[in-house]
Amino acid sequence: MARDTTDQTPVTSIDELVAYLAEGCKPKHDFRIGTEHEKFAFFIGDNTPVPYEGARSISSLLNGMRDLLGWEPILDAGKIIGLIEPTGKGAISLEPGGQFELSGAPLRNIHQTCRESNSHLAQLREIAEPLGIGFLGLGGSPKWTRAETPRMPKSRYDIMTNYMPKVGNQGLDMMYRTCTIQVNLDFSSEADMRRKMQVSLKLQSLATALFALSPFTEGKPNGLVSWRSNIWRDTDNARTGILPFAFSERFGFADYVDWALDVPMYFALRDGRYHDCTHVTFRQFMDGALKDDLPDGTANMGDWTNHLSTLFPEVRLKRFLEMRGADGGPWRRICALPAFWVGLLYDDTALAAADDLTRDWGPEAVQALRDSVPTLGLDAEIGGRNLHQISRDVLEIARSGLQAREQYNEDGNDEAHFLAPLEETVARGKTAAGELLDLYHGRWNGSVEPVFDEYAY
Repeated sequence: MARDTTDQTPVTSIDELVAYLAEGCKPKHDFRIGTEHEKFAFFIGDNTPVPYEGARSISSLLNGMRDLLGWEPILDAGKIIGLIEPTGKGAISLEPGGQFELSGAPLRNIHQTCRESNSHLAQLREIAEPLGIGFLGLGGSPKWTRAETPRMPKSRYDIMTNYMPKVGNQGLDMMYRTCTIQVNLDFSSEADMRRKMQVSLKLQSLATALFALSPFTEGKPNGLVSWRSNIWRDTDNARTGILPFAFSERFGFADYVDWALDVPMYFALRDGRYHDCTHVTFRQFMDGALKDDLPDGTANMGDWTNHLSTLFPEVRLKRFLEMRGADGGPWRRICALPAFWVGLLYDDTALAAADDLTRDWGPEAVQALRDSVPTLGLDAEIGGRNLHQISRDVLEIARSGLQAREQYNEDGNDEAHFLAPLEETVARGKTAAGELLDLYHGRWNGSVEPVFDEYAY
């Protein structure tokens, strides 16, 4: 997230929090696609990480992009930590370990999404290449230890860094050594949100398998196809997971709010300062638990918006739905992720087919799939079938959904061709992580160094 929200409207009831989410409902013709992707910055000469400070640094990249784009800088204690497009429709931000993130604008189709990502990467190369900096598209840092990884000067990350070891064993690796691709999608009603939430929770592990690309840690195979996905299993279980309550046929905005209220907070923002609030839940905050600890101890809508951004389930509900299961990857996969989910969720016939396909998948079975997929990838099973078999059906549904949208580029191609990287994975029957491991044990001669050449943007 590029910038935390400031909205001092007091929260006086839980109904207001439910209404906030419900305000995300919009007519189908106003549906948009917002794609985010993260990447690791490294020095091309020796494949070492790029620090925040210095002539060749993350801050230099941000300042260069500011000058090139004319975007507004985002500051934290006087240090540049991001950029925001003047109309607020796009942003560049930093993850804790210097992972460079583009939060794309809400766009009508995936052709626009792909052009946006391509333009961003070209602009970034214009600034980065004179500095000897490159960018790597993977789900996990393949080489650097946590101690070698830089730390960005963002106040909320200081709070998270102190808190993570209290609630899990891998939260710091999540923060500092992983990258993802995400897509944000709309809903038209509470019923539409429910159906999309349930289908996407069930199929999130399939996305994890199709995008699995983090098989190395500290220069060696880690025994997983998605180290990033496995990390999330032991990060902070109070705010992560598949949300079994969301599988109910009566699931709605109020249920998500009820869950979110009892998740510990990270912070409250007052007069530009972040206050550590990890000792209370948002419900306790509303009940007055911080009235003596903050300059203004009354919960406001900015606090609620920020709190929602610190929840990390497999699918996150805000005023839209965030798909969170995919590893970071090369450029084609930045376009493939929104194609996958838009194809499944934005066409009514495709959504009904995906719903039918997964109808018998209960929360226990989905949890078991979630637990096995970081290791087994496409060999993980649910309902007596493995994900390799299921992926053929799902990609056929996604393709039909994209074709039905009839969104064409100037060459007359619809959006379905963006599924090609995933269809290639299924045709080969091997995850992209598996292909990396073959390279490691083959022509890379037991080294991860070539990945910085072959998987760089």
